[in-house]
Amino acid sequence: MTSSLKIDDDLRATIISRPGVILDDKDVMHALIAANEKAMGSNIVDLRGIAMERLERRLDRLEDTHRSVIAAAYENLAGTNQVHRAILRMLDPLEFEGFLRGLSGEVADILRVDAVRLVLESAERGDDDPAIRKLGDVLMVAEPGYVSRYVTEGRMGGLRPVTLRQLASGDPALFGVKAGDIRSEACLVLDLGPGRLPGMLSLGAEDPHLFTPQQGTDLLAFFAGVFERAMRRWLA
Repeated sequence: MTSSLKIDDDLRATIISRPGVILDDKDVMHALIAANEKAMGSNIVDLRGIAMERLERRLDRLEDTHRSVIAAAYENLAGTNQVHRAILRMLDPLEFEGFLRGLSGEVADILRVDAVRLVLESAERGDDDPAIRKLGDVLMVAEPGYVSRYVTEGRMGGLRPVTLRQLASGDPALFGVKAGDIRSEACLVLDLGPGRLPGMLSLGAEDPHLFTPQQGTDLLAFFAGVFERAMRRWLA
């Protein structure tokens, strides 16, 4: 079967000299394959065309995976830089009050969270302590066992160093007036050294997707480890 249509000489010469232009153009190749199948008729199965379609689908899936891997790598790098900047800012203050104030200020801004609360367990009530009242928007003194109950929500099981979860709203006792806007939370359990009760650093966010159980916790665990060591020096 022949065609009376003639291809332009210049176009023909370009295709012959640069066949890669045609092979790299997906739309042109689809049109050529479709024309070839039409020319062969409906009773002939083109196995090569079927194989090419399958290869194209696999290539599309590989490209999607490649883009996802690159995006995840960039996100992880950005998260690492973010935590490192927050740690450097956290270590700047030379006084304990400035250290705690910085948590709810620049450190919270760098981590993109809307509330930061440090919980220290104590057998003695600290409500009447002027220093604690002064830092009431950051520091909370709780009875022994509070951290474990809060993080596990009363369920049986081990206490993980970092717990990420989404919330209908935050705990008013912990987040105060901001509680109603908190939709996700990171709970970092703190080991403050031998002979001391545990503590907790709670990061609350209005974004329900900032902290979810499916996310990795390595960076936050590293942040908590640095925070623990800083707190041990302040409490020494």
